[in-house]
Formats: sequence, structure tokens, C-alpha cells
Amino acid sequence: MNLKGRHLIDPGDFSLSELDSIFSLAEKMIENGEEFSQICKGKILATLFYEPSTRTRLSFEAAMLRMGGKVLGFSDANVSSAAKGESMADTIRVISSYADIAVIRHPKEGAPRLASKYSDIPVINGGDGGHQHPTQTLTDLLTIKMLKGSISGNTVAFCGDLKFGRTVHSLIKTLSRYSDNKFILVSPKELRLPDHIKHVLQNEAHAEILETEDLEAIINNIDILYMTRIQKERFFNEADYVRLKDSYILNRSKLRDSKKDMLVMHPLPRVNEISYDVDDDERAAYFKQARFGVYARMALMASQLGVNINA
Repeated sequence: MNLKGRHLIDPGDFSLSELDSIFSLAEKMIENGEEFSQICKGKILATLFYEPSTRTRLSFEAAMLRMGGKVLGFSDANVSSAAKGESMADTIRVISSYADIAVIRHPKEGAPRLASKYSDIPVINGGDGGHQHPTQTLTDLLTIKMLKGSISGNTVAFCGDLKFGRTVHSLIKTLSRYSDNKFILVSPKELRLPDHIKHVLQNEAHAEILETEDLEAIINNIDILYMTRIQKERFFNEADYVRLKDSYILNRSKLRDSKKDMLVMHPLPRVNEISYDVDDDERAAYFKQARFGVYARMALMASQLGVNINA
């Protein structure tokens, strides 16, 4: 598949066959990393992070460095010209002269898409508000493929903040494009999955959905449990956050009767929604997930840059 020059703003921008081509390349990179260590020599990644990030930003930087490229950018909007009032359109026009590819994280939904309209280089959405997080979706899908063997035919429970969780929004819509996946939505009523996403799942993907507030009632019948934190930064009312923040806490005792090959996934960072006693359980996949994220982003950027891959 030829993805050279393409933007990734929404996981729906790529077909399933294009996504699968990225995963196939990522698997090769996992198996033979050294063979890809110079494929981006001379290439520059710009990281434009208007919102705090640890994993996403460093994962992108590690991905480019592992391929022999270089990185420039900022991790705080206050040290960029945005603090002076510069528009996103002007910023990306300038950055297009400095770098070969750019990743943008922004608190405003739609900002990366706006940037892509003015960019001469491929733009990657590194997360925009509570909207989308497509490279976390690539990470999650690669993790499922590597650890479960197939992205299709799984019963997946999403637990926690389903209203504001952009990782959930991106992943569940993409999983619904694969065959025979079923979804269980576990959340307080205040943090349920938005209706417009449920509409897509039910009326376009014709996916099977169950909504519940009881995690323990369903945990023994699922293949993948995708935990999320209650996001303090998305709340306008501190009292609401305090009331809901401990709604779901997964500990080892709750896993007692769940499937032995079930995956416990989490986009990280966690606060207290997964107890540390789960970390050593064979079902805990979230740190493997973070590792796979580097390779997913390596494969994505290599494909967008159209570099020569002989491995």
C-alpha cells in the first residue's frame, strides 16, 4: 500500500488493508529492528505538543530515532509562538519548511485536521481534545494482533471514562470495522459513550453492544478489558470528578475467574484504576502495549515518508 504523503487525522482515513500493511511492517520491525535502523536517515520529525504528554511524544521521538532520523519541536504551547497568537495554519506552514513529517497534539478538537489543510508534509494527529487519538489506536490494534492473534472475533469491554476518552472513541470505531467484534461499555451514567459514536456502531457497523455499570458482572466473559482513567482535566466541576474518580478499580482478586488469555489493556497513564498487584498477572498487557506503540509509530512514519524499505 502506498501511504506516502498521507495524513493520519482519524483512523478512518486508512482502509483496513492499509492498516494491516502498517501492522505487517511493524511486526517485521519488532523481529529485526536493526535492519530498519537507518531507513529515515536525513529525515526530521516535528513534534508540536500543545498539551502535556509523556508516552505519545517520547514514543514518536523514540520511533524516529530508532530509524536513524532526527527530532525537533516543543512540548509546551507556552514556549511556542502560539503564546503570541500565531495561528495553527501559519505554524504548520513554517514547520513544513523545517521538517519532513509532523505530529500534533492539541486540546482543541479538529486542530490537527485544520493543520493538515495547510501542510506540505504529512500530519499525524497525536490526540485532539476528547475527540480522536489514531496512533494510540494503531498501538492498541497491533497489541491485540500480537497477543491475541487476530483483531477480529473478540468481546471487548471498555471501562471508565467513555465520554471524554479519545483513545476509546478511536479504538471502538476502528474495531467495529473488523468482523465479529462485540462490545461491552462499562461506565457511570455520567460518562457513557457519546450517542453519536453508539449510532455509528449500531447503525453503520451493526455491532453488538451491551451497556452496564457493573464491571464484575461481565469480567469473566470477555477477551479484552480496556481500562481507562477518569480524566480530571476534562471535568468542569471538581466535585463531579471527585465523586466519579474511584468508580472502577481493577485488582487481582477481580481477575480470579476471568479467562486466562484475557488481555488487560490501558493507554496509560493510570492513576488508581488498576492496582499494582495486577502488574505481574499474565493478563496485564499495558506495558507491552506501550512498547508496541514505538513500532506502530515507526511503521506509520516510514510508510508516510515513503522511505526505501529493503528488510
